[in-house]
Amino acid sequence: MPIATTGLILRQIKVGEADRILTILTPDLGVISASAKGSMRLKNKLFSATGLFCYSEFSLTSGRSHYFIDTAQIKNVFHGISATVEGMGLASYMAEIAAELSPAPPESEAQLRLLLNCLYMLSEQKRPVRMLKVIYELRSMTLAGYMPDVLACSGCGKYDGGEFYLNPIAGNLLCAACADKARHLPNLDEGALYALRHICLAEDKKLFSFTLSDSSLKDLSRVSEQYVLAHLEHKMKSLDFLKTVLE
Repeated sequence: MPIATTGLILRQIKVGEADRILTILTPDLGVISASAKGSMRLKNKLFSATGLFCYSEFSLTSGRSHYFIDTAQIKNVFHGISATVEGMGLASYMAEIAAELSPAPPESEAQLRLLLNCLYMLSEQKRPVRMLKVIYELRSMTLAGYMPDVLACSGCGKYDGGEFYLNPIAGNLLCAACADKARHLPNLDEGALYALRHICLAEDKKLFSFTLSDSSLKDLSRVSEQYVLAHLEHKMKSLDFLKTVLE
């Protein structure tokens, strides 16, 4: 019995002369592995809809260890991503995070929506690359159940005013005074703290609606990156590349 679903292609591996094994983020099946027979050939019916970062409709057959793609039709291709090295770098990084988180339904639907929205913003250059990096890092971790405690200082309950410290491992906030007692240096200014709360707590439709100074964005980018690495617990190859093109 064929299985119908939609999905975003996160990763592709060439197998033999013309086949590909795809990693696909779907809303109803989670992250799946699927074989696309002959899809490397230009005249193959699967060629155009099974490329990296394609959002497509699929008809699948379930196998023992993975799925087989019978048909595929493009819903959206984010052409603008490949216009810059930075764009491709960020898209690859976001896709690697999504694959590592490997969300199952119903979380996979929210994760897919977030990634599609970020890729659209990236493709259309609606937001700076560095800002989209921060948004995706923090929001994807929040959806996966790793949201940091962003409401107040865990030491004294202070809500705002001055710099704060976010512990990337424990995920708790400390005001400057409490951070000093714990022998930590503040890593978030007031702008970065506001943006952190916004990204973690805002409704989907308001997620991208904030501004941030370059200095605050730099602070938050460093912290969000540390947070992702601490919770995924290993290095990300795509991040190493992205950092070289953003510097």
